[in-house]
Amino acid sequence: MHIEISGAGLAGLTAATAFAQRGHSVTIHEKDSALREIGAGIFVWENALRVLENLGAYEDAVHNGEPNKHWEIRDHRARLLQSGWMMGGDSRLFTVERGTLHAALARQARLAGVEILTDSPVAGATTDGALLMADGTSRPADLVIGADGVGSAVRASMPGRNVVTPLADGGGRYLIKRRSDDVEIRNKCLEYWTREGRRVGVIPVSPEHIYLYLCCPTRDTRGSACPPDVVSWVEQFPHLETYLARLEDNGTASEFRDINCENWHVGKLALLGDAAHAMSPNLGQGAGVSVQSGFMLARCVHEGKTLEAGLSEWVRRHRPVVEATQRFSRFYGRIGTRWPAPLADLRSLLIWSLGRSVALQNRINVAAHSDVTAALP
Repeated sequence: MHIEISGAGLAGLTAATAFAQRGHSVTIHEKDSALREIGAGIFVWENALRVLENLGAYEDAVHNGEPNKHWEIRDHRARLLQSGWMMGGDSRLFTVERGTLHAALARQARLAGVEILTDSPVAGATTDGALLMADGTSRPADLVIGADGVGSAVRASMPGRNVVTPLADGGGRYLIKRRSDDVEIRNKCLEYWTREGRRVGVIPVSPEHIYLYLCCPTRDTRGSACPPDVVSWVEQFPHLETYLARLEDNGTASEFRDINCENWHVGKLALLGDAAHAMSPNLGQGAGVSVQSGFMLARCVHEGKTLEAGLSEWVRRHRPVVEATQRFSRFYGRIGTRWPAPLADLRSLLIWSLGRSVALQNRINVAAHSDVTAALP
């Protein structure tokens, strides 16, 4: 089988590698002149770690990262609401630089024999198995995959209803230099909230860098500014000045959006990752479920009696996990960023209460507890 993939991001590279390792021919197209991953840091939970292990990319991806044992949340009064948030059971969490993870997957894809074409923009696709290139040519395939992100050109070619929903909040993502005296973040993810809906995450991702995410409602113009308005953030988080003062213009900021596609596949065309199901990053699982999805797609198609049977099995098994994660991530954003300020103490009680139930936390982080590498019945 020959597969043509649009988009050499995390989802596309995972699917390409998983297909190639099963003996299929794969070409992946990247519109930019070089492979690169936009972003700063990334959470790599148990679900994605198992995929990386299976592909042979694990050591490459996490060797310079930070094994995290606690995700702490503190409220507007600096009270500790959670410690070990969604870290129950044997679930592992590494936080790494996003570029490191991307490079590890790209390296494994090449080792598997994937053909990676840069400067190769895609204009669309057909359901009978052709990738339509921006230069007017077409690339026939047994399976065409659109893994080209939130702004997917391939998604417009997919029959059915495709809905992009702005979520009224957003965030900036930055890397800052790590110092030897940053001891409070060792093996920890720290998140702080204000009454007005701002959130700051302080996440160690390598010996050299800390990942800062700054989230707020889109109506908060100073909070949404990129480059970041450091003075404004220090005013609301004075206890984090040691980190905020190191912010540079090295990141990106965007409004969070949910993408819901009626169909993930029709004929010989499939959508993968953010192109099919982008979500807010509030649970740190957007990339994780995309990596899972790419791996499961390759497995189901390879093991299916027909292409249609494999694609249908992929959706049946994985779509519920993705949609639950998307729903809980949206819920987290509403609580953390758009909760009424006068009821901030009630919000703290709610988050504290949620953390008392390991079963509920596992349900929220359902993706981390689903293993797409296990044997299929």
